[in-house]
Amino acid sequence: MKNKLKSEFDFFMTMPRDMRLVLITNMIYAFVLPIIDIFVGAYIMRSSNNPSMVAVYQLSVYTGIPFTFLINGFLLHRVNISHLYSFGMLLSGISMIFMMTLSEVNMVGVSVAGLIMGASFGFFWANRDFLTLDTTNDSNRNYYYGVETFFYTLTFIIVPVVVGWFIVQSGKLGWFDGKINGAYQVVTSVVILLTIIASVVIHQEKFRNPKEKKFLYLRFDLLWKKMLALASLKGMVQGYLVTAPAILIMTLVGDEGTLGTVQSVGGVITAFILYILGRTTKPKHRLLIFTTGMVIFLIGALANLILFSAIGVIIFVLCKVLFMPLHDIAYFPIQMRVIDALSVKENRSEYAYIFNHEFGLYIGRFFGLVLFIVLAFYVSKDFALRYALVIVALIQLVSIPLAKNIIKHVNKTVGEVKRDNPDLSAAKLDY
Repeated sequence: MKNKLKSEFDFFMTMPRDMRLVLITNMIYAFVLPIIDIFVGAYIMRSSNNPSMVAVYQLSVYTGIPFTFLINGFLLHRVNISHLYSFGMLLSGISMIFMMTLSEVNMVGVSVAGLIMGASFGFFWANRDFLTLDTTNDSNRNYYYGVETFFYTLTFIIVPVVVGWFIVQSGKLGWFDGKINGAYQVVTSVVILLTIIASVVIHQEKFRNPKEKKFLYLRFDLLWKKMLALASLKGMVQGYLVTAPAILIMTLVGDEGTLGTVQSVGGVITAFILYILGRTTKPKHRLLIFTTGMVIFLIGALANLILFSAIGVIIFVLCKVLFMPLHDIAYFPIQMRVIDALSVKENRSEYAYIFNHEFGLYIGRFFGLVLFIVLAFYVSKDFALRYALVIVALIQLVSIPLAKNIIKHVNKTVGEVKRDNPDLSAAKLDY
């Protein structure tokens, strides 16, 4: 076992230094994301006892992200990308501090906190995506996303258990004078500490900003329009799944502890599967991984539809735990490959595509979240949780032939770019 771990570490050390530093930074920040995703919503629910507050918060977050991508694009003309990346991570702690200092958790306060958190995600993801694109190539991106998703999956299991235990124990044992807010304040302090450490790591290398300053375009190649359609489908399922699983658990399971145990076991297994896939698969396997994830998600939705019980929810959540990282490990390298090719073909900044891609995701997220809210309030909650979930899963199947077409189209485009630019250093365009 020791030799195996050493060989994996040695393999990691063969990767380019700048890529390793980006990965390590993201690994550290991976301990922050579960706190933001889970416990900020829990804090809002605990303070307001109003589920609509959580929905408003999520909409504010989603709205803040694409507009921050826009601001970030202009700032990249003058500010070092590492500084903007660090600022995004630190801003997540600032958002939590703002939330904790609200005298009353109301719609206005929650909206502002959501916009700040959205700005945090915007600065983080915009610069992370560019740094990932710039420090990797098509041959090592499966490995990159395999390692990153492996870490994200594990931290989404470990961190909620540890933080949840700490918050519960602080109440039971009367820490912080029995005030639960004291526990949340400690958690916020840990978030800030982790973001500072991650910021120090990313500054160990001098990364380049995008060379081409212009990033606002209205017209794009047909290949990119296909990529935007795929992004909207991805965003749709993200938006719908923000609220549906939690309400399913509350409605049909009740015992969150049992479900949490099942989800944790599934998550650990998934994490190691992802690492193995990232370590061993090649670009030609991406469509197979992508399709497998989609089919698993449909199976989970059908199980929930047919059973519509605690068992059905457990099956669905397990399928969701498998689906999301499998989808990501295939989706992001496909996206990066398209940007590699089109940025040369159209002679544009890579950031132009990263920025535009976020609006594709936003349209899908907004539609998915609004769809759930409308169905739950104006049709019925059972329909939104039972039938509409299958409809969403079936719509997602459109992604499979679309992804296949994109892969075929981008490979053709790469050939054209190499033919038309014989003097170009095309390392990123080679497998």
